[in-house]
Amino acid sequence: MSSGQIEREGFPVTSVNGHFSPAPNSASRTRFRPTVFLPYFQQYQVVAGLAGYLHSLRAMDIARPEFRQQRRRRQILWSAVGLVCLTAVTVAVMRLKPAAPEVERGTVWTDTVKRGSMLRQVRGLGSLIPSQEFTRQIPAETEATVVRIRMLPGSQVKADTILVEMSNPQVEEAAVDAKLQLKAAESEYQSLRVTLESDLMNQKADAATVKADYTQAKLHSDSDKQLYDFGVISGLAYDDSKNKADELKARDDIATGRLAVNQKAIESQLAEEQAKVDQMRVLAELKQKQLDALQVRAGIEGVLVDLPLEVGQHLMPGTMVARVVQPNHLIAELKVSETQARDVQIGQPALIDTHNGTVSGTVMRVDPGVQNGTVTVDVRLADDLPKGARPDLSVDGTIDLERLDDVIYVGRPAFGQENSAITLFKLDPDQRGAARVTVKVGRASVNAIQVLQGLHEGDTVILSDMSRYDNTDRIRLN
Repeated sequence: MSSGQIEREGFPVTSVNGHFSPAPNSASRTRFRPTVFLPYFQQYQVVAGLAGYLHSLRAMDIARPEFRQQRRRRQILWSAVGLVCLTAVTVAVMRLKPAAPEVERGTVWTDTVKRGSMLRQVRGLGSLIPSQEFTRQIPAETEATVVRIRMLPGSQVKADTILVEMSNPQVEEAAVDAKLQLKAAESEYQSLRVTLESDLMNQKADAATVKADYTQAKLHSDSDKQLYDFGVISGLAYDDSKNKADELKARDDIATGRLAVNQKAIESQLAEEQAKVDQMRVLAELKQKQLDALQVRAGIEGVLVDLPLEVGQHLMPGTMVARVVQPNHLIAELKVSETQARDVQIGQPALIDTHNGTVSGTVMRVDPGVQNGTVTVDVRLADDLPKGARPDLSVDGTIDLERLDDVIYVGRPAFGQENSAITLFKLDPDQRGAARVTVKVGRASVNAIQVLQGLHEGDTVILSDMSRYDNTDRIRLN
């Protein structure tokens, strides 16, 4: 709107930097004076005309093909540069290694590599078992039925303590028959002995008579010889007395020999009869023993540890009835891994942990066979057993193999066999990170392993199970 138009409309105007606007206060408005604002209006017209000319020039479209080709070349160039940059960034990102995972410092178990003496040990799990010479297994000697259980497992027993009462009528009858047969055999023996002794006495009497006749005839013959020498009697009379003496001498020799033969025959007959008596006696004793076995006795002083019976149970010969042991004579039976048992020898010291105390011992036997990957090792206990030690108690045992002097060693890691190459995480000097290293190890113990290559004295390594980080060579500790 021009100033004239403003004035014609009757509005008061004011000019600020060449612009016209209504006066702020209607009370002080004045009439518009063209002569005053004419220079400003002319300047306005000039500016408006110049703007219209520039607008007309802009509206004109002049064809310039070379500008379009330059613009297209610039676009292609910048696109190529962008593609190259994008490719370079992609390759760089692909070559970037993943960030090392973080591990809580308190969740890992570490140890420091040391140099010195290392005690090689092996460990086994097992239980306390009674020594064979102080254990009594009681089997059923005959077929029988349990009628009463008088003692229960865990009871202290004496040698003559009755544990179980059993019954078998056939055994009782057989014992009575055997006793009667023994008595009959003894009676027959005594009768035969009396008869034979009587016959022997008669034979001795006959032999004594013959001997007396011979002695009398010998004296008579000697007397006749003297008379014959003096010529008192004839030679015929002397010959008659001499022949009679010789005859009685022969009869005496025969009687003496027959008596000796009869004596031997009597001894043979009595010995044969005595054998029958002894046979019946052994049979009677066996039957009596079977009868006595129906009342099962402990046999030794100790503790009844096993009695797997029930009242009314029928047992066959050989069935285990009870087991009694002396608790102060126990040994440790350990199961040692077959890979570690090859160095175990008889006489090596051992330490047995009963979980209520420890007791020292000595290896007394190494089983030559392998069962389920383990070897059985028996340890004789040298000291008094801790309180509460009893048969079948679970124990841990450690056997000392040898002592290695001046070697580099570290705690045994969670995974890693002796004489092999393993990988461990070695801590950085600042203890804030760890890098994977390959370590060659030698002989191993229960809690330590010998280091041959890969680590040095003073290094700190992680011994915990780090299998979850097998895909990374570094970790961060926080």
